[in-house]
Amino acid sequence: MKASRLLHLLLLLQTRQRITTVELADRLEVSRRTVLRDVEALSTAGVPVYAERGRNGGIVLLPGARLNASHLEPPEMEAPSVAGLDAAQLDRLGLSAVWESAARKIAARQAAAPESPGILGLADLVLVDSTGWFADSEAAVDVSDLASTLRHRRRLRIQYRRSAENQASSRVVDPYGIVAKSGRWYLVADDQGDGRLFALERLTAYEPLAAPAALRPDETLRTRWATLKENTEKRGRVSVTVRLPENGLDLARRILGNRIHDVSDVETGWCTVIVRYPDIESVRQLLQFGDHIEILTPDAARERIRQLATVLAEKHATQAV
Repeated sequence: MKASRLLHLLLLLQTRQRITTVELADRLEVSRRTVLRDVEALSTAGVPVYAERGRNGGIVLLPGARLNASHLEPPEMEAPSVAGLDAAQLDRLGLSAVWESAARKIAARQAAAPESPGILGLADLVLVDSTGWFADSEAAVDVSDLASTLRHRRRLRIQYRRSAENQASSRVVDPYGIVAKSGRWYLVADDQGDGRLFALERLTAYEPLAAPAALRPDETLRTRWATLKENTEKRGRVSVTVRLPENGLDLARRILGNRIHDVSDVETGWCTVIVRYPDIESVRQLLQFGDHIEILTPDAARERIRQLATVLAEKHATQAV
């Protein structure tokens, strides 16, 4: 434990060179006294690190002293492959600590040999956040345990509830892996030979079987996902034309995302937007805009919104005292 903490301390100093004992104690989750003892131990071992007292003091690593941190441990080698996941998703996979350790080593290596002094790196300019706007989707199963189970390439017996069903049903699937898409998790698997996406918030239980997964030849998680994603986005496409205030267009882009197909006729403070859905029932999402939206076509979408609005009005009618 102490050796790991000393390495962590060195990596932090290599990226910053000077850090206060308060910050180090917080980052290492130890007391300030422990930090000072660790610094003394490193100094005794010949590492050019020392404590500098005073208002602007702290723990200092002499310039030019570099630790070779380019070697990642086997678990850390997997961290870059999931770099697109956010902190919550990494935590669900049980990779938070591994990711932080790998990130520290990579940062230390970059600090040791910057590509162009004075030029910002991409990590300072580009931030990837894979969560959807206003999304709060929770998987019903432990994602980390499921990922560990899938490493063995076995068939799974799952309990899964389809969106139109109230009860989960049992089925045996051949899994390729899991995918994080816009804040939601999906199991990619073949169900009786047909590719399927199973949303993890509706997968209530799973059991690995003895039989190996019968996967399609020359297919991988990435190729299977690409096919299923394309089919899902093309299936049952319904184009809904709506009228929005021009000043509400930015909000519409945040809420609707890539469902927006086209924007036109921006005039006198209003614009026409074409939104694509897999089915008419999905237009209920447009209720979020309240009275700031008007559905123009098709008639089926206008009627469905009218029905939903009527139900809402009845539920919120003033009650007699």
